[in-house]
Amino acid sequence: MSTVTWIPGRQTIRFGGDYNPEQWPREVWDDDIRLMREAGVNLVSIGIFSWALLEPQEGTYDFSLLDEIIDRLHAADIDVDLATPTASPPAWFCRAYPHARAVTRDGTPLAFGSRGIVSPSSPEYRRASTAIAAKLAERYAQHPAVVLWHVHNEYGAPITESYDEYSVAAFRLWLQRRYSSLDELNAAWGTNFWGQRYGAWDEIDAPHRSGTASNPAHRLDFHRFSSAALLECFTAERDAIRAHAPQPITTNFMAGMCPSVDLWKWADEVDIVANDHYLSAEQDDNHIQLSLAADLTRSLARGKPWILMEHSTSAVNWQPRNIAKRPGEMRRNSLAHAARGADGVLFFQIRAGQRGAEKFHSALIPQAGEASRKWRESVALGADVAALTPALGSTVDARVAIAWDWESFWAQDLDWRPSVDLDHRERVEAFYAALWRRGVTVDFVHPSADLSAYDAVFAPSLYLIEDQAAENLREYAAQGGTLAFSYFSGIVSTNDNVPSGPYPGQLRDVLGLVVEEFLPLRAGERVQLSDGSTGRVWSDDIQLQGAAAITTFADGPGVDGPAVTRNDFGRGTAWYVATALDGTDLDSFVLRVLEDAGVDTSPVSDVETVVRRGPGVDYVFQINHGAQDAGAGVAGQDLLTDQAIAASDPVPAGGVRVVRVARSGG
Repeated sequence: MSTVTWIPGRQTIRFGGDYNPEQWPREVWDDDIRLMREAGVNLVSIGIFSWALLEPQEGTYDFSLLDEIIDRLHAADIDVDLATPTASPPAWFCRAYPHARAVTRDGTPLAFGSRGIVSPSSPEYRRASTAIAAKLAERYAQHPAVVLWHVHNEYGAPITESYDEYSVAAFRLWLQRRYSSLDELNAAWGTNFWGQRYGAWDEIDAPHRSGTASNPAHRLDFHRFSSAALLECFTAERDAIRAHAPQPITTNFMAGMCPSVDLWKWADEVDIVANDHYLSAEQDDNHIQLSLAADLTRSLARGKPWILMEHSTSAVNWQPRNIAKRPGEMRRNSLAHAARGADGVLFFQIRAGQRGAEKFHSALIPQAGEASRKWRESVALGADVAALTPALGSTVDARVAIAWDWESFWAQDLDWRPSVDLDHRERVEAFYAALWRRGVTVDFVHPSADLSAYDAVFAPSLYLIEDQAAENLREYAAQGGTLAFSYFSGIVSTNDNVPSGPYPGQLRDVLGLVVEEFLPLRAGERVQLSDGSTGRVWSDDIQLQGAAAITTFADGPGVDGPAVTRNDFGRGTAWYVATALDGTDLDSFVLRVLEDAGVDTSPVSDVETVVRRGPGVDYVFQINHGAQDAGAGVAGQDLLTDQAIAASDPVPAGGVRVVRVARSGG
């Protein structure tokens, strides 16, 4: 990752959003800028979908619109995050290069009229996208308003995998770099099964839809290739900008929402991590899902400050039912991201549109205008964000981690697994929520990363574990760490291949058990455990090889066999749970693991508490998600109100406070 620590210029928490002046007549611009200043906006992203205006014909550039709006924003003391517009190639490009269109797995070329509809492996696209990125950098690298570069938009959404001929050719080259020979590829993919063996590289195609399940190793490598192809697009544009411009360069991830690119690899290529996050409107625990996404983004940033590049003031427009945020919810959402490390809080978008597919998406300046509650909330939030400036650069410490591996998730989600109810995301969310309810701040980690900073590491869904990661987990436990695995973990290695011997091949020694047979449950079936808890989805036929059975199955296909186990391994321990526990049952399991690891907990009802640490000072964020005043225990100065807070003062219903507390001992 880059050594850049933050956006140059003013040292403040950034506030603003995605601004699209090209959608409005110039007389509206002055009103926009007036309102931005009133709301405290200090950073806007511009140019994201402007390719057709900036290059109206191939090789002919017109930057007059950008010249004018950037100068106007600079005069208003508003900084610019300047985007390359390459997520939406213009009509002339699609007409001139029809073979550059993305193609679905079914073989359907995608037509012009949306966004993200070109093949990332198209040489014409690579040439055109890097050309306009370079032209923008040449022109604006020295403009004092431009403090950040924003490449493309939400890579992997809506299209990650393209099955066009350019992608097929690039996939073959990628495979030749990954495997030294066809013999090695055939062995890795197990192509003797179903007579799929390859005798020449050009016999290998993308894994188009076929008559039945495709080779899972083939599918998994195409996932890896597709993520890498998009990353090559990013780095090509980044390098074209870097040749001219000194400012930091980023792109907006969709951590926690878009599972199609391996962001552990991407995070090493950006100067500052940025993320887009939108609530799932009909979920009851939206605030917990938001915390998960924020913790994941902070983890991708390796603990450094990051930017919430997009979220919504209220409803989005692309979900089946787009539920408006209630009074105070936007404030809680925004400050919850800040609590978990965001030093920038931005929205899509500044002004609500009148035309196009996103005209019903909420905005900082809503359709209802200045008279609306939403606008008043936006102005008040701008003041709150400005008040957080003393916390700029402070960090969030976590002593507990959750293993997160996109490649494992891709592999688990392929065809023909032992049960359709094996849902990797559901188990990660369930374990995260249990930790959240215990007041435990969480980092996410790749299983091969350094784990030494953590007292406990949970692996709710780690179907695929590469050999290096397996050894890393063993070493962590051997040196005194506490591991906790859920079912269907450690089953396969790198190429979705099952190691020799019983399950879980990658974890048998550290867990002190073997699984002789999977015992998945029928739809709606539940099993009783000896401690009174119940499970669903899954059970295992477990034979202990050193581990102790903490609970057993009281009924079901695994009756009398171990259901929850604990194994001493070196100086540490490893736990295993062989069924899907929910609610208080899962809470109890998680608590036992935390107690075993010596982790202090503080049960959360409605008041979420997160601490950001600065030099000699803590910033204690308290967010009350409930309808009653609640919580207490922190005395200090509230940054948001500049008032002293006593240890007995509850957090107001639906409210937020950020208490500055001097920390003894530095």
